[in-house]
Amino acid sequence: MAGHSKWANIQHRKGRQDAKRSKMFSKLSKEITVAAKMGAPDPEFNPRLRLAIAAAKAQSMPKDNIERAIKKSTDAAEANFEEIRYEGFGPAGVGVIVEALTDNRNRAASEVRSIFSKNGGNMGETGSVSFMFDLVGYIEYPGDKASEDDMLEAAIEAGADDVQSSEETHEIYCVFDQLADVASALEKTFGEPETAKPFWKPQNTIAVESDKAETLMKLIDALEDCDDVQNVYANFEMSDEDLERLAG
Repeated sequence: MAGHSKWANIQHRKGRQDAKRSKMFSKLSKEITVAAKMGAPDPEFNPRLRLAIAAAKAQSMPKDNIERAIKKSTDAAEANFEEIRYEGFGPAGVGVIVEALTDNRNRAASEVRSIFSKNGGNMGETGSVSFMFDLVGYIEYPGDKASEDDMLEAAIEAGADDVQSSEETHEIYCVFDQLADVASALEKTFGEPETAKPFWKPQNTIAVESDKAETLMKLIDALEDCDDVQNVYANFEMSDEDLERLAG
């Protein structure tokens, strides 16, 4: 049984991200701008910015776009974005965490609440879901980057806590505060990762199938399509067959 990260990988493999390329670049740019504004505009001295740039490069975001996003952080006329976390429940009682960067708190809350209600879910209070997750560091490499044993050895040596490997991916988990250090250590051996970011990892998962599975995927897709939403996490399990079918 596979869950949210597997769903994202299938979407990416099937080109679903290409259809949303402009929206994806917009979200990546927003994260770069906020990271640069909250810290130094130089990634060498700003771990969050360094990770944001790495994520953008992994999605083939042009260098000019990255540089413009950094420059926006020093523009006094540029909107100030607020980081907000929403929590709620989807079909089958699946817990959902939504991370947003928005310049309008009321608009973001209204849109997220509406998406939940229209797709078989309901938004809850802060803390109603996050206690079922652990905030960790997440690093991802393609499966052909290294053997399972070599990736495990390098990840543990870099300070990671866990590695989950398959033919398609190596998923590395570490303590949240050590994400930048672990990612930098692995980059020296394997190059830039496809993903390096904070990640809400579920402590336990809920099996979802049939009609509820389809409704859940519609909820997650709708949330991810919202301009104010940066990341969505959910504690579900689903068969590979259902994930492939629903990814179309």
